[in-house]
Amino acid sequence: MANFETREVTTDLLIVGGGMAACGAAVEAAYWAKKKGLKVTLVDKAAMDRSGAVAMGLSAINQYVGLKDGQNTLKDYVDYVRNDLMGITREDLVANIARHVDSSVHLFEKWGLPIWKDEKGGYVHEGRWQLMINGESYKVIVAEAAKTALGTENIYERIFITEPIMNDDKCVGAVGFSVRENVFYVFKAKAVLVAMGGAVHVFKPRSSGEGLGRAWYPPWNSGSSAYFTLKAGAEMTCQEVRFIPVRFKDAYGPVGAWFLLFKSRATNGMDENYMETRKGELEKWVPYGKVKPVPANLRNWLMLLDVMDGKGPIFMRTEEAINNIAAAYKEDPAGYKKKMKELETEAWEDFLDMTISQAILWAATNVAPEEAKSEIAAAEPYFIGSHSGASGAWVSGPEDLQTDATKPVYFWGYAHMATVPGIFCAGDASGASIHKFSSGSHAEGRIAAKEAIRYCVDHPEAPAVDAKVVEELKARILKPLDIFAQHSKYSSDPDIHPEYIRPKMFMFRLQKIMDEYAGGVTAQFKTSKAQLQKGMTLLQFLKEDSEKLAAEDLHELMRCWENVQRMWQAEAHVRTILFREETRWPGYYFRTDTPTMKEDWLAFANITWNPKTGEWIPKKVPVLYINDKL
Repeated sequence: MANFETREVTTDLLIVGGGMAACGAAVEAAYWAKKKGLKVTLVDKAAMDRSGAVAMGLSAINQYVGLKDGQNTLKDYVDYVRNDLMGITREDLVANIARHVDSSVHLFEKWGLPIWKDEKGGYVHEGRWQLMINGESYKVIVAEAAKTALGTENIYERIFITEPIMNDDKCVGAVGFSVRENVFYVFKAKAVLVAMGGAVHVFKPRSSGEGLGRAWYPPWNSGSSAYFTLKAGAEMTCQEVRFIPVRFKDAYGPVGAWFLLFKSRATNGMDENYMETRKGELEKWVPYGKVKPVPANLRNWLMLLDVMDGKGPIFMRTEEAINNIAAAYKEDPAGYKKKMKELETEAWEDFLDMTISQAILWAATNVAPEEAKSEIAAAEPYFIGSHSGASGAWVSGPEDLQTDATKPVYFWGYAHMATVPGIFCAGDASGASIHKFSSGSHAEGRIAAKEAIRYCVDHPEAPAVDAKVVEELKARILKPLDIFAQHSKYSSDPDIHPEYIRPKMFMFRLQKIMDEYAGGVTAQFKTSKAQLQKGMTLLQFLKEDSEKLAAEDLHELMRCWENVQRMWQAEAHVRTILFREETRWPGYYFRTDTPTMKEDWLAFANITWNPKTGEWIPKKVPVLYINDKL
């Protein structure tokens, strides 16, 4: 610790994160801050050009409402989102993002993103809400606009933000460390906008050994947003809602284009279509079992029932889909050959745009999608607030979308601000507003940034930071380096030691606990009160041992704190599943002791960690509707 320089940066608005939400926040905040004479600073653990969930690229923009074109209404989108999460949705937040998202998409196109067009110049839709793009450089394009708006002098990259700085119950900044040099950073701010992504590797992944780094969601996302807001004492929501995507097996390639654009079907190992043979199961989950489209978790559930009955593997019928489309050209041999080549190219491009590893796996295993089916599987659980998961902070909705019933519950002054003054959340950091994806996260970042600037104007007092608190945070954050330096030479193997635990071994312990007791892959996503309680006991042992984490260098120090963050996300998850005594999302998790959906649990399960007492406080919050505002 003695070798670490402390650098202080004072700003008005601090944006933490570098993904789509943070880029949206940067563009919007820079505009309004300039008008008000304020300073905006952004800090990213990675580098903005390739940071966040769309770092590798994307083959489709998944949220485009088409309001101006009259394709859909705001109510259409809100209804779709509410139904897909079995009724548990903050309609005010979903509507607020949906009414602004189209403008973000138009900005992307203006900045240079190639969006597919039809013969008439209109967007090519993958599905009702999705637009096809050539998106390998999607994030680079969006990041360039953010960097231009903020100015590179206001952007700090390769700095891992760990803890909030609190003054009483208000957030006045954040601390972290460089992952490239021995520097501890103290950022003082009037407001902090949290956009640090969700969490991966909380559960044991399907990919192991040399494939350990593969995941559907970026493996370096470690729950930084949830940890930051939890440690600040913010109320959290939907911490029980993990997302389990079905993807091409082992390399996690996307399935959306195959289902929506190619109109493919998925079948089991006996060539049965589980969406047809298991259709009667949907009656158990009415009314959501009857809506169209069928909610993502129920589609998962029907597939998993086949897997649990030994009817796997599950296959995407790529060969059927391609040949069905090309069949219309059979009378014209040259046209047929040309169409087949075009479809084959689109099939590979879908991966090359966003999941190159899947293209490599197909090539390595001699898969020709026009000739053979390809295996798909349910991935391990992830914690996100932007896709089909809803975990995140409980944030205020916009005032103009509140009703007399919702305003006392859903609004407290500034849209998308957490329950802790001075913290604003966007993207995976904010909960209960699923299906915002990349474009909606960008839009939410813009919304939150504008409100955060308004908060800074309304609260112009300089952030009061206690130097003693900062020194205590510095000592605690750098402690793993001191532990390794002190003890490593007392063992013949520095990886195995009675005095400390290395972060990779710590992560394996966490993943084993969550996999076996909280409904991971090997438990077929099933759990129960008894299992969760045992898992909770083991998590407490793990939390004790987290004080003995050791780091050999800066990279490993980052890994230590990533796994502490995962551990906090895990505990919030287990406690909230225990609190919600029902099964509402079969296909995401199934509680064998409470196997049905209960009417009295059409509610949010929120939870808060009290920084002063260390107590976890769960509570039920009603789901309220805003139909007359849509």
